[in-house]
Amino acid sequence: MMTKTAIFDAFGTAVRIGHRTNPYRQLLREGIKHGRRPHPGDAHVIMTLNLELHELAEHLGIRLSEPRRVEIESALQAEVDSIEAYPDATQAIAMLQERGVVLGICSNLARPYGAAVKRLFPSIDVYAFSFEVGAAKPDPRIYQALLENIGARPELSAGTAAPEVWMIGDSARCDRDGARAVGIEGHFLDRSGASPIQNLEQYAELVLR
Repeated sequence: MMTKTAIFDAFGTAVRIGHRTNPYRQLLREGIKHGRRPHPGDAHVIMTLNLELHELAEHLGIRLSEPRRVEIESALQAEVDSIEAYPDATQAIAMLQERGVVLGICSNLARPYGAAVKRLFPSIDVYAFSFEVGAAKPDPRIYQALLENIGARPELSAGTAAPEVWMIGDSARCDRDGARAVGIEGHFLDRSGASPIQNLEQYAELVLR
């Protein structure tokens, strides 16, 4: 029997932010105040470097006074603390685990958010976070890192050299098209009802079919 693997995007798919404080936007605005021009690649840097916020500020050349650093880091912690799982994600993961499906989360996010995702979903088998991999979706390297993590664990890939891998997320470019470009069966989640998959229970049923 072929092993099945179901991958979830994190934000907008499996989890959501309950209280947005936009700490990284605050950080970049602080840079503007001190004469640093925003760079189109700033968001990519934030999500692909394994750095805490104050380390990132230094890397980007943004000077923070101690009170402002504390203020922005408090805003970051408040946002991280507000992260919660979508109810249909919890249900879909339970459905898939019950049937022995290997589970993964693949997400573009800054370092402080990774721990929150793992806290909410501690039983996930493999994770591929952009800040750890050093590449962000739809860069093929992040999906490949995920597949390598699965293949490196014999208990997950036992009995098959070519597991059937599925992925779902709220970005057609990253979670459907980017995944398909490396041979993963990518699907687009649209909670507004404009696409075939509108919730994660539907995704779980599709994987299990």
